[in-house]
Amino acid sequence: MALSGLDIFKKLPKTNCGECKFPTCLAFAMQLAAGKAELEACPYVSDEVKEELAEAAAPPIRTVEVGVGDRSLTVGGETVLFRHEKTFVNPTGIGVLVTDTMSNDEVSQKVKQANELMFPRVGIELRPNLVCVRSDSGDTQKFESLVKKVVSESEVGLVLMAKSVDTLKAGLTAAKEKKPLLYAATKDNYEELSQLSKEYDCPLAVYGKGLDELSAVAEKLVEAGHKNLVLDPGSRTLQPALADQTFIRRAALKGSYRPFGFPTIAFASEMADDSMKEALSAGALIAKYAGIVILSDLDPARLLPLLVLRLNIFTDPQRPMTMEEGIYEINGPGKDSPVLITTNFALTYFIVSGEIEASKKPTWLLIKDTDGLSTLTAWSAGKFSGDLIAPFVKKCGIEDKIGHRKIVIPGYVAQIKGEVEEELAGWQVEVGPREASDIPVYLQRYSTG
Repeated sequence: MALSGLDIFKKLPKTNCGECKFPTCLAFAMQLAAGKAELEACPYVSDEVKEELAEAAAPPIRTVEVGVGDRSLTVGGETVLFRHEKTFVNPTGIGVLVTDTMSNDEVSQKVKQANELMFPRVGIELRPNLVCVRSDSGDTQKFESLVKKVVSESEVGLVLMAKSVDTLKAGLTAAKEKKPLLYAATKDNYEELSQLSKEYDCPLAVYGKGLDELSAVAEKLVEAGHKNLVLDPGSRTLQPALADQTFIRRAALKGSYRPFGFPTIAFASEMADDSMKEALSAGALIAKYAGIVILSDLDPARLLPLLVLRLNIFTDPQRPMTMEEGIYEINGPGKDSPVLITTNFALTYFIVSGEIEASKKPTWLLIKDTDGLSTLTAWSAGKFSGDLIAPFVKKCGIEDKIGHRKIVIPGYVAQIKGEVEEELAGWQVEVGPREASDIPVYLQRYSTG
């Protein structure tokens, strides 16, 4: 049973230091009990107390890791029903299905896509995460051979699916180093798969024909000490799937129902015969509230919108996306190249840098930390002004890279030209275009001489 805020408070150091960002240890304990704070935020809790409070500190939906290494996938860890309440934490894993009835070429193509497809967006690499390997033939040797092939070719995490425990065990033996997700424990085999999951230290999917059956199986596995579970309520059409996903999320967050306090898996690959309808189903499931979504293929034209949707949903709505403060080289600038400056709001950076790239003009772009605010907002908040820009320009190292002393500020903050010149002695300040789309023409006409 989860501890109350007072129970947690009794075990804290009671320093009231404020380093956890809460005014008192009691306030921190109350937030910890509510799942709105993390125990790691307190720097003075002993390892013994951390272990003791692990259950209380765990989020309502536990985190589960599938795979190993740089391409492993972490799902779950959610604490809110709606992202605007706080934020969603771990983005939905997107996987592709391969079966032991497919040709070797088709399998290799899908695995290669899972490995290599990558779309850069606002400084983030958007990628699929998993290969789901399913036994359709019922032949243990064929499944084992397929798993060996995928393991040898794949860089991402794996989901192993088979109805037979023996078949699943054969596949797991071939993929044990990858720590795959085992699919799935049912009312008929959960004891065998429970032992298999513990023996190989792998996460375990739980399947039930409906929420009641899923709940019963998950409850028995929780009682057996399993903490790395992934839930599948068995719905294979969109409307029931959304209803089940929502019920599971609400039961975990609002009802504190432990058997449903785990991420879920959904099979968009089985929800539509039409590829576009499958993509629409996947999009709905990413929004509400699947931890893993399996697709029948990774066609880039359908995958990219899903990855962008996932990025938008799992971006913290209370924290703007930012770029690191510093100097960015675009088109191979040299000593005579112009120097532009703007804020570190990610969208501002990518729009401005994109226009500079399109101009083909070698350019230095300085990014000033403004807490992720756009140009006008940062200026009005006092975060993009002469007295802040000047020290940054002097310390960032741009003076050692250029043979002139001219800098271009955004046209929307032309009013700070005088104060920048006053603070930045020896520099000439130019006012650039108001709109980023005018940057290419401006740069072609611009001279540092």
